[in-house]
Amino acid sequence: MSQHTYPTSAPPSHSSDSSKLRLSQLSSQLSPMASTHFDADVVPHAPEDPLFGLMAAYRNDTFDKKVDLGIGAYRDNNAKPWVLPVVKKADEALRTDPDFNHEYLPIAGLANFTNASQKLVLGADSPAIREKRVCTVQTVSGTGAVHLGALFLSKFYAGRTAYFSDPTWVNHHQIFTNVHIPIATYPYFSAQTKGLDFEGMLDTIGKAAEGSIILLHSCAHNPTGVDPTQEQWKEISRVMKEKKLFPFFDSAYQGFASGDLNKDAWAIRYFIEQGFELCIAQSYSKNLGLYGERAGNFHFVTGASSDAESTISRIASQLAIIQRSEISNPPAYGARVASAILNDQALFAQWEEDLRTMSGRIIEMRNHLRSKLEEMGTPGTWNHITDQIGMFSYTGLTEKQVLKIRGEAHVYMTKNGRISMAGLNTKNIDYFAEAVDKVVRET
Repeated sequence: MSQHTYPTSAPPSHSSDSSKLRLSQLSSQLSPMASTHFDADVVPHAPEDPLFGLMAAYRNDTFDKKVDLGIGAYRDNNAKPWVLPVVKKADEALRTDPDFNHEYLPIAGLANFTNASQKLVLGADSPAIREKRVCTVQTVSGTGAVHLGALFLSKFYAGRTAYFSDPTWVNHHQIFTNVHIPIATYPYFSAQTKGLDFEGMLDTIGKAAEGSIILLHSCAHNPTGVDPTQEQWKEISRVMKEKKLFPFFDSAYQGFASGDLNKDAWAIRYFIEQGFELCIAQSYSKNLGLYGERAGNFHFVTGASSDAESTISRIASQLAIIQRSEISNPPAYGARVASAILNDQALFAQWEEDLRTMSGRIIEMRNHLRSKLEEMGTPGTWNHITDQIGMFSYTGLTEKQVLKIRGEAHVYMTKNGRISMAGLNTKNIDYFAEAVDKVVRET
């Protein structure tokens, strides 16, 4: 076998100089650019989401009595996530179903789920369903439903301003802004009464341009826990009808607020009864505890007319096109769990009982907190704690007081004084009340 030998010394100097020149030229061609198209002026650093930052701070706190009142998720009396018993039953049935698979759902979602969801929010005897003027697209929970609706309106209802309550769920602003819909607010929470600023709300809505989009929380307003009464809803409907405004309902807490699925859907059904064309974002995160499964729907209800079926068919076709370009197919597992519960009489009854358990525990915490604060003579009035409803309560605490409680008592809540009532339990509620009492007296 022949052997190859390789030189161990450099070639002549003139060849070396030539090679160095070529390497230098090549290096300059391959060197990274000195700048980027995406510098800080173009892509500034986004601020941290305040709620997720609060959650991180809580997790990193090693204090043994720390209390998390920030996250909007149900917790049991041991401060643990609660898987609804009915969800466990549906989950077990799915896992043992020999026909279960992980195939794609249709673009519009699981039909058994979307059809049953229409009946849940609109009522089984809804004339809109009977007259076939409703279309539903399964979405990535409530966030996806709000986004799909906003994107549809930005394309086919352009030029209108969307009005949100002040305050509202912070993501409403981001979603509508991202699809280039102008936004404005209407007064909602009264700092003086810690209730609804009804006159301010009606006045602003009444001055909105014809055709404006009015986003409404159907129940358990997030973040205040303040809902209009049925009489107030009727007046809101009257003003909106006169001004020909477009209602966009966000329904994230049906059944979770009062424990009664029908009662919590009253406002939506009343508006449809009044002849409104409207849309609804529906979530099953809270009322079924399917937070991570992202089960939700977007419903569009058109007005009663001779060509309503044709109208809703066209709207459904465009929603499907948008959905295709956004996510193609919605997630299946949560929809299958929800569908099993919605379409089985025994499971549905069990769900209603589970809803009463969750809403009932939160009502107990509201009553206990108010009683404890009043028993201690904490300065101020505290009836708003029990007047409000649902997962959240606007305590009336200032940002300064909130930060002081966090620093001294390791109680975590958002800076605006909103607390998740589900974070309170029989083990920490007195500790929290005492921390509130101390900071209110000091400040």
